[in-house]
Amino acid sequence: MTLDTADQQEVLIVTGMSGAGRSTVANALEDLGWYVVDNLPPQMLRPLVDLAERAGGALPRLAAVVDVRGRDFFSDLQDIIEDLRSGIQLRMVFLEATDAALVRRFEQVRRPHPLQGNGTLLDGIGAERARMTPIRESSDIVIDTSDLNIHQLATLVAERFQAADTAGVQVTVMSFGFKYGAPSDADGIADCRFIPNPFWIPELRDKSGLDPEVSDYVLAQEGAEDFVENYAKALAPVLAGYQRENKRHATIAIGCTGGKHRSVAVARRLAELISTNPGVAVSVKHRDLGRE
Repeated sequence: MTLDTADQQEVLIVTGMSGAGRSTVANALEDLGWYVVDNLPPQMLRPLVDLAERAGGALPRLAAVVDVRGRDFFSDLQDIIEDLRSGIQLRMVFLEATDAALVRRFEQVRRPHPLQGNGTLLDGIGAERARMTPIRESSDIVIDTSDLNIHQLATLVAERFQAADTAGVQVTVMSFGFKYGAPSDADGIADCRFIPNPFWIPELRDKSGLDPEVSDYVLAQEGAEDFVENYAKALAPVLAGYQRENKRHATIAIGCTGGKHRSVAVARRLAELISTNPGVAVSVKHRDLGRE
């Protein structure tokens, strides 16, 4: 499902049972480019929407997590939602789960239910469920998370609320120099030190892989273009799998000795090739360029 936000501000209210996955949904929406505010008192919804509208196109998709942690403020939610619906594109998502699933999750984190008080965990769940029934009935979307793990829930959110122009995975192609250490945050590392080093060519030594003369030299060496093209082909199913598994960010590192010539040229060429994969947005970073 994709969203058309060209005409007006879109607001998503996320609510539901404690332990049903509100934090997971909030994080997933944030990864999709939504501006997310957690644990917002319902009375703050109107000022927040007004602020977003004054920001123009800077906040086209706004999500607010509203729940019983708002205590007495929460009782006004339905009236406030009805008032907001008359002026903006607003949807409310309700997350629910069975008592057994909620008990299991609260026991795993060893935290009391917010409405438990001096009673049992089931007392708190029952009190919340009774209080939330009218909210559930007026919600636009109800998601039962009983049988979903956090990754499955995040994937479901991506399928329902991803904008048409949101990439499935954001890839950073990073060049680096092995002499400065391999990057610890890379999802994949490739070594291009098999390519002859332009450092040993006097007219190329002071240039970098950003210069056409160096880039052309590097990619013209035997095996260089084959390496880049085959690596890009090998990454295609990986990046597709990242999207299926809801992995939204990936870093692919390309290393040479100093991170100035070969890795810079290869990283730029690799980024050009993998940018053609569906759902992939690519940026290039040269970690060690200029360190010599």
